Amino acid sequence: MSIQTLVILGVFAPLLGAMIAGFFGRRIGDIASQAVTTGLLFVSCLISWIVFSKWTWGGLEAFTVKLLPFIHVGDFQSNWAIRIDAMSATMLIVVTSVSALVHTYSWGYMKEDDSRPRFFAYLSLFTFMMLALVTAADFLQMFFGWEGVGLASYLLIGFWYKKPSATAASIKAFVVNRVGDFGFLLGMMTVFWMFGTIEFAKLFPLIAAKAGTGWEFLGYTWSALDLAGLLLFIGAMGKSAQFFLHTWLPDAMEGPTPVSALIHAATMVTAGVYMVCLLSPLYEHAPVATQFITVIGGITAIFAATVGMMQNDIKRVIAYSTCSQLGYMFFAAGVGAYQSAMFHLFTHAFFKALLFLGAGSVIHGMHHEQDMRKMGGLWKLLPLTYATMMIGTIAITGLGIPGIGGFAGFYSKDSILESAYASATSGHAVFGMFAFTIGILAALLTAYYSWRLVFMTFHNKAQWKEEEGAAHHDDHQAVVAHDDHAGAHAAHDDHAHDDHHHGPLQPHESPWIMVLPLLVLSVGAVFAGMVFAPHFIGHHEGEFWRGAIQTLESNHVLHDSHSVPTWVKWAPLIVTLLGTFIAFVLYVLKEGTAKQMAEKKGALYTFLYNKWYWDELYNVTFVKGTKALGDFFWKVGDVKIIDGLGPNGAAWASLKSGGWLSRFQSGFVYFYAFVMLIGVAAFLAFAIFTWGA
Repeated sequence: MSIQTLVILGVFAPLLGAMIAGFFGRRIGDIASQAVTTGLLFVSCLISWIVFSKWTWGGLEAFTVKLLPFIHVGDFQSNWAIRIDAMSATMLIVVTSVSALVHTYSWGYMKEDDSRPRFFAYLSLFTFMMLALVTAADFLQMFFGWEGVGLASYLLIGFWYKKPSATAASIKAFVVNRVGDFGFLLGMMTVFWMFGTIEFAKLFPLIAAKAGTGWEFLGYTWSALDLAGLLLFIGAMGKSAQFFLHTWLPDAMEGPTPVSALIHAATMVTAGVYMVCLLSPLYEHAPVATQFITVIGGITAIFAATVGMMQNDIKRVIAYSTCSQLGYMFFAAGVGAYQSAMFHLFTHAFFKALLFLGAGSVIHGMHHEQDMRKMGGLWKLLPLTYATMMIGTIAITGLGIPGIGGFAGFYSKDSILESAYASATSGHAVFGMFAFTIGILAALLTAYYSWRLVFMTFHNKAQWKEEEGAAHHDDHQAVVAHDDHAGAHAAHDDHAHDDHHHGPLQPHESPWIMVLPLLVLSVGAVFAGMVFAPHFIGHHEGEFWRGAIQTLESNHVLHDSHSVPTWVKWAPLIVTLLGTFIAFVLYVLKEGTAKQMAEKKGALYTFLYNKWYWDELYNVTFVKGTKALGDFFWKVGDVKIIDGLGPNGAAWASLKSGGWLSRFQSGFVYFYAFVMLIGVAAFLAFAIFTWGA
């Protein structure tokens, strides 16, 4: 079987699984639906690793397989095709590996749910849409996958549709992403307007010739490439939850935990980063756009880190961590280190999926409790979960020794910081130093909130022993404690639990079907950086990327990052240790200190706890503003103007005129004769006047 045929099979296998489970799941049963979707995902995963290994070590060259015509309208030509190069090969293993493990994990996590065929169908549908996105050969197919993962995420976030907060979160994610997608569409139109094509292979060689092209608008000449780059990045901001369009990501934690791991940690939210790196030939000629990307990425990194410090829901802490790490990836791309951005995307998939699934194991072991303030002392009761969460925490904090090594996050995060510093000395002084400074500060906060999660969850006093009153769960109720509404009861008619005993709920380790994916991801979190650093950012990076990432000769940021001053290399380790030490003091040595500080509800704490009040701001401006505008158009425009002058006005005029004319219907013969006489006289007068003239 040729490699092209294998790739086609790998891309469409999840779609086949989704169709079987979605259309026939009730008929074939839960186990068969799970087996089909999971089995086909592992087939796709195996093929993806074969392609990636052949690309990395076997000398496989880039190729495109054209399948079918998509849309042909005049000069606009788009074909359904599958493109394989270093970028798509990397994304294939990220998407399919995480998805296959999430499918496996869900066998245990969703065991008590009676809608498993629907759940597994949604998971496989999402995976197919993501594969369509990352193998797209032009903008339109990418947009198809882009919207497809948006649809799948809407279905998965709102999977427990009888839970009001879940449906609200799914709608919020859908609406916010549509804002970004409008920018994506405008960017795609701009590219077609400039180049007459949206196919990447034809587009990229044409970009350099258009550098400096202007567009007259409102009396000002705009850089056309900067305009296209900015519009496309707005799409990435929505999909990857960057500042201004970030509000949907934390709320998306309302979906089942496997959904959080698959969509909102390792795959969908990284689609924006992938797109920016794929379009490196464009962004290399769009300096204003890249500066904007750097600023937004840096602000997102620090914003999400500050908010993550104050969250108490275990999943929300990790969600804000995702948001912050995406900021790292974007400002890396913004300073020209696209290779470092993709490397961090790659390593992040392993340890972030590990952290989310580990959090799911904790939630499962705590009988669906999510508030870290009600946990503690779990390390002895959940030893495997604890060990894997420790690995994930070390990886995400980037703990490692320069010159010696560390876990996966150490290699990719340090490469980003060193590239940001290098860019500050090679023509991007202000923006490069901004990114480096923000990155160092965010690394400090990342260490703090990551270890805060570990200490509150696995160490400290066992708060769950004092929660006897919260031990009662029936088959259709689960206590879901979120930071904004702790203790709220959410009806989960589709998600039954088996906790029927009284007294304190004894936490327990998860079954092996859930633990095994954690162990596999732990291997990636430990070794992915060490093994693949030479290929992504090291001395083999030119051989690995082979034109998939294109940079100008003036862009030598990645090369310069290997020779930054010694203090730059050691700064991330120092701030990481400092953040870890602060968390250790506040939550272990002086346990209860942080709780006392929080209870004072100071201005800074309140500001960060309420997420910089962005939800409130958007509610006042956009939600209430849109409602007020709608009310105006309804009550004034529709009721008073359109209806008033239209059907209601005509009805009123008819009623009044009818009433007036009805006076002529007196019923007396002499009255009718008089009216007829007047009519004849008027006609004669008109005739005499006309003919006499």
